[in-house]
Amino acid sequence: MIRIGLSGCLGTMGQIISELIEQQDGVELVFGIDKRAGEIDVLYPVFSLPKEVNLSCDVIIDFSNAGNVDDLIDYCISNQVAAVIATTGLSEKQEEKIKEAARIIPIFRSANTSLGINVLLDLVKKATSILSDNFDIEIIEKHHNKKVDAPSGTAYMIASTINEELHHSMKYNYGRQGNDSKRLENEIGIHSVRGGTIPGEHIVIFAGLDEVIEIKHTALSKKIFAKQAIKAAEFIAHNKPQLYNMGDLMNQY
Repeated sequence: MIRIGLSGCLGTMGQIISELIEQQDGVELVFGIDKRAGEIDVLYPVFSLPKEVNLSCDVIIDFSNAGNVDDLIDYCISNQVAAVIATTGLSEKQEEKIKEAARIIPIFRSANTSLGINVLLDLVKKATSILSDNFDIEIIEKHHNKKVDAPSGTAYMIASTINEELHHSMKYNYGRQGNDSKRLENEIGIHSVRGGTIPGEHIVIFAGLDEVIEIKHTALSKKIFAKQAIKAAEFIAHNKPQLYNMGDLMNQY
C-alpha cells in the first residue's frame, strides 16, 4: 500500500484526486495539506502547513499554488518523502530548487500530467524540426476563469520544447497590441484565453505560405490530470532520488 499526502487537497484538483484514490486499490490518502483546513469536511486529517504534519507517508502529490512549494520541498527533504509537483506558475528559482532537491529525494515534476499533452509535445517537436524554416509558430491556451497564472504551465512546456529544438533561438511574445506589432521572425506567440469552466485546451499553430497545420489537445475533464498524477506517485514512491517527468512515466506504458 502506497501512502499518499495531498497538498492542495481542498482545491478542485485536490478533491478530484482524493475521490480517485478512494476508488483505487494499492493507494491510501493518509493526510492533506491546505491553508483552508477545517473549512471543508473530509474523511482524512488536513493540516494548514507542511511543518504541522505529524503523520508519515511515502509520497506527496502537490496541486496547490506556487507560494506553497518551497515549504513543501523543505518538508519532503527533511522527512525523506517523494514528491509529485504539478503546481504551475513556479519561478526559475523554485524550478532550480526542485532540481537540487531531486538529488536527495525522488521528485516527479510536470506542469501537465495528461498523457495526451505529452504525446502532443512529441508531435510538436517533430513538426518543429521539419517546418521551422518556413512556418511561423503560435500557441493558444484556454482555461477556466479561476486560473490565476498566465500563460499556462503547459503553454510554457510547449514553447520550451519548440525552443529547445531550435537551439533556444526564439523569443516569446505574450499577445500583441498596438499599431507596431508586426510579427518578428524569431518569436513564438503565446496567447491566453480565460473563461467559464474550460478544463484546458492548447493549440499549436504552424502557419506557412498558403497552408496551416494545427496540433490541438482538449481536456474534457480534470480527471485526466488526476489519474496520471496518482500513477506518477505510484511510480516514484519507492524509486531512487532523481528528477522524473512524464517521459519517464510514458516509458512504463
